Amino acid sequence: MDTTSLADLWDEVFGTQPDPDLWVVIVTAVVALVAIVPQGIWRLSRNAITIAHEGGHGLVALLTGRTLTGIRLHSDTSGLTVSRGKPTGLGMILTAAAGYTAPPLLGLGGAALLAAGHITALLWLATLLLVAMLVMIRNAYGAVTVLVTGGTFVLVSWLAGTQVQAAFAYVVVWFLLLGGVRPAFELQAKRRRGGAGDSDADQLARLTHAPAAMWLFFFHAVSLCSLLGGGRWLLEV
Repeated sequence: MDTTSLADLWDEVFGTQPDPDLWVVIVTAVVALVAIVPQGIWRLSRNAITIAHEGGHGLVALLTGRTLTGIRLHSDTSGLTVSRGKPTGLGMILTAAAGYTAPPLLGLGGAALLAAGHITALLWLATLLLVAMLVMIRNAYGAVTVLVTGGTFVLVSWLAGTQVQAAFAYVVVWFLLLGGVRPAFELQAKRRRGGAGDSDADQLARLTHAPAAMWLFFFHAVSLCSLLGGGRWLLEV
């Protein structure tokens, strides 16, 4: 590949693209809501939130010096991330706290990229993160789920036109922002019924000696603040 081709590729990936019309942004938000609100559709679409949730655990485990041994994604949309290291301390606390906060924070970061016009860069960054996660997947269902999700990003990035790429990117970011809100409410409902006794909030309560309710409040605060901030960025077109 010559220098000119490399420069063109760099400009294509890291350059800016024009913002879509406001009606496109609103329609993509509605599409994301349709994938989140109906329970039947949510059973399927929640797999994407689980990918982000477990990916958050895995990424923070690595960043805090823990050894990531594997990630499993299950057909009931649950997941498990296993890492080795000190069972207590800041690294373990940050790793446990990263799951429920990862989807909305990824959505917030994606909204920042879209607000800056970096639509293609967002799509390729998401693809790279999915490829990195695929390496750590340890079960067949998880591998298929990540491959299908990553393959969709690759197809849109390579084959779709600018308008389709923009619409897809906005749907993805709206989905992370809006879909990142629901799991904390689901966890709260399960705990109210006496279930989910070993949830991230309960693990954090044991690690920090702070009540699980405080950590639930933290999950709600992160997801709702991310939605407000990210939504504002997306609507400023």
